[in-house]
Amino acid sequence: MTTPWKPARLFVRISTTYKESQMSYLKSLMKQVQQATDRVNKIKLRKHLNADALFSTMRKGFDKINDHRKGTTEIPLTDALMSGFAVFSLKDPSLLAFDERRHKAPLNLKTIYGMGKIPCDTSMRTILDGVDPNDLRPLFKDAFRQLQRGKVLEQMVYMEGCYLLNLDGTGYFSSHVRHNPSCMEKVRRSTGEVTYYLQMLGAAIVHPDYKEVIPLCPEMIMRQDGDNKNDCERNAAKRFLAHLRREHPHLPLIINEDALSSNAPHIHDLEENGVHYILGVKPKGHKFLFHNVDMASEAGETAEFVIVDKGNSDIKHCFRIMNDVPLNESNQDVRVNFIEYREENTASGKIKRFSWVTDFEITPENAMKIMRAGRARWKIENETFNTLKNQGYNFGHNYGLGKKNLSVVFVMLMMLAFLVDQIQQLCCPLFNALWKDWKTKRSLWEKIRFWFHGFIYESMEHMYRSILGWVTIDLRE
Repeated sequence: MTTPWKPARLFVRISTTYKESQMSYLKSLMKQVQQATDRVNKIKLRKHLNADALFSTMRKGFDKINDHRKGTTEIPLTDALMSGFAVFSLKDPSLLAFDERRHKAPLNLKTIYGMGKIPCDTSMRTILDGVDPNDLRPLFKDAFRQLQRGKVLEQMVYMEGCYLLNLDGTGYFSSHVRHNPSCMEKVRRSTGEVTYYLQMLGAAIVHPDYKEVIPLCPEMIMRQDGDNKNDCERNAAKRFLAHLRREHPHLPLIINEDALSSNAPHIHDLEENGVHYILGVKPKGHKFLFHNVDMASEAGETAEFVIVDKGNSDIKHCFRIMNDVPLNESNQDVRVNFIEYREENTASGKIKRFSWVTDFEITPENAMKIMRAGRARWKIENETFNTLKNQGYNFGHNYGLGKKNLSVVFVMLMMLAFLVDQIQQLCCPLFNALWKDWKTKRSLWEKIRFWFHGFIYESMEHMYRSILGWVTIDLRE
């Protein structure tokens, strides 16, 4: 049972000669302290779904990874991995900043993150470079299991008992000079200049009604061992699906992707792995499909209907649907269900157009549901990639390329830190109370780093409650 948080005792000697205004101020101050104490103590945490419990889950997962180094080692692998995780958990802008923390505030790293020996930035890079990124995969499942165990994941179910899983690729490293054997290459024809780059296929469970996303283990898009050819998103998706079904064999999913994924080989892969799909399509890239739908529409074989928005009568949702149509001319055996959507705003005159194919039979009753799922695809961009790049995780910053796996290991540790943060955001009232107080995530991370550096804590809960219970004292007369 958690011990109630208590503020530092405030001793005040009250003289009978104090002015009435001073006495009033002191009473007001004492009231603020009591209110802060009551507010903090009312917040209860879930046993397995708070920062300290999740950090413990990460550490236990790191403990299971075999050390690739031979002989006697000074820094345990678990401490090196936990240090890398802490870099992204604390949103340190660089390994140098973390190294300064190692010197100036090592106690909190030991008490909160459970580290024994903390490596310097150079040692961390050297140790993590040899870690097999696949050894980090189970940690995503470990954290995911806590969401399932706590019945939290159930609220993310979207349609027909399934979760909506967004997939998309993004780049995280690019250089004209630095590279290692896993880097892909592209050559500029006009100058012959070579660009070395690495990408990632990200995956996250999303829901149109939730800001939170639940990231799954990403798949790296890079040159595979023994292969001199560039990797691609299509091959990465094939590997991702194989890993997905091995790690989550019974998880009911709807894969949600952009128009580049609407091809026969990928749809075959989705069907073989037992997942539903909602895939974007565009007139330029899927001419045969749109031509067939247009011909059917002229013959009166499509269903067209309009739904007036319940919250705004100026917005009309216009649909054209057709089931069982061939995907393209060369793969007419691949049959899909087509939905075209047009949003009309009669007040502004603006029109937005979208279209998708799916394996769900489309009806006027579920068209809105499918449309909202398709439009939620942007959450992999805004709520995932943009958050990682712009809200403190510094995704895209080169923490270290390494000779083997360093950059990939850092990305995996970053995604684990992001997963822990999203779980806190989804179901930790203490974290959300802090976020509400400090308005933005950037402000929250800055405040956490400040308190982490300036004071000593037993746990992250201890620090959260201390920040939340802080009372500002104005000493001006």
